[in-house]
Amino acid sequence: MSNPARVSEIFSSIQGEGYLAGRRQIFIRLDECNLDCRYCDTVYESGASCQVETAPGSGVLHALPQPPGADALVRLVGEWCHRLPGAHHSISVTGGEPLLQAETLGEWLPELRRILPIHLETNGTLHAELGRVIDSIDYISMDMKLPSTAGCGRELWEAHRRFLEVAVQRQVSVKVVIGQDTPLDEIGRVCAIMTAVEPTTPLFLQPLSNPAGGVDVTAAQILRLQETAAALLPDVRVIPQMHKMLGAL
Repeated sequence: MSNPARVSEIFSSIQGEGYLAGRRQIFIRLDECNLDCRYCDTVYESGASCQVETAPGSGVLHALPQPPGADALVRLVGEWCHRLPGAHHSISVTGGEPLLQAETLGEWLPELRRILPIHLETNGTLHAELGRVIDSIDYISMDMKLPSTAGCGRELWEAHRRFLEVAVQRQVSVKVVIGQDTPLDEIGRVCAIMTAVEPTTPLFLQPLSNPAGGVDVTAAQILRLQETAAALLPDVRVIPQMHKMLGAL
């Protein structure tokens, strides 16, 4: 394998969001994103090194030169699985926006998938890029960006619809970050897209997190938004960012 990719972090932790929440995964976080969400908690600074855990779950990171070699990455994942047999459910390819590096993923994912299933975490806007790699993906966690919380400067409804139309070829779930000021009509638009494409797709409402690991949305607001979505879709769940509550990476 030869295509390089800029990877910011590689670590082992508990998935804290969405359909696979509670599962332990090996996280491969890629650099770069095509959006600038207000609530984003990831710092994107293209440095000279990639931060990798010294041992899976240790929380201690050391630097490796950029870009990490693909063969070395596959060896690392294999070694961690050998060291902790059965501990990891899957590999979470996250970001940033991983599909910005779809050409590289098209080369990497088939090899990584020989070790563990692949879980793609994505902002759900790059449908053509998803189509190029979907045969090597098992799970897709796609965001739909709400104007009330993401504040990306433009509405992304059509991009999300086109993405979901491709993503339903796999086990896909949709996540929306909700806030105290999220209006009911935004949840209605999310549900309308999902109903038109595949209404059985699970929808996860994720309350905005604060720096202390709690949430900045009242229970009354969460329940109001849940009620709106549940009247339109059969599978609606509320899950905060559990990894932050656990103090995990």
